[in-house]
Amino acid sequence: MKRFLTVTIILAAAVLSGCAHHSSGKIEVQTLAKSGQSWDGSVLPGYPEAAPEITILRIVIPPKTELPLHQHPVINAGVLLEGQLTVTTDQQETLHLKAGEGLIEVSNKWHYGRNDGDKPAEIIVFYAGTKDEPITIKK
Repeated sequence: MKRFLTVTIILAAAVLSGCAHHSSGKIEVQTLAKSGQSWDGSVLPGYPEAAPEITILRIVIPPKTELPLHQHPVINAGVLLEGQLTVTTDQQETLHLKAGEGLIEVSNKWHYGRNDGDKPAEIIVFYAGTKDEPITIKK
């Protein structure tokens, strides 16, 4: 299962990092995030033994909008494609993201996202979960 998840995440990162064919003929790969810890420094939880289920979401957060307090019981990572996003935990730890930046999200920790900008924040998020288990729990 770890091999499946690793390959899936690597392929997804390669696609989102802008693997492109330039006139020079060279493929470019940029690592946007790579760690065994979430953005707040917490160690990521172990992978469950159940059959894996990968979910990829495109989330668009309108300007001046705050998401509800929630947590993710699964490992997830994303790339902010457009706009800006501030993520804050219930312990007031804060991360400010700009377009093009990747993040390894907190797991099993209450947090919310907020778009303080004047244009929509668009993020693609990859969740490494298991079948029939939630990827997000709202408080």
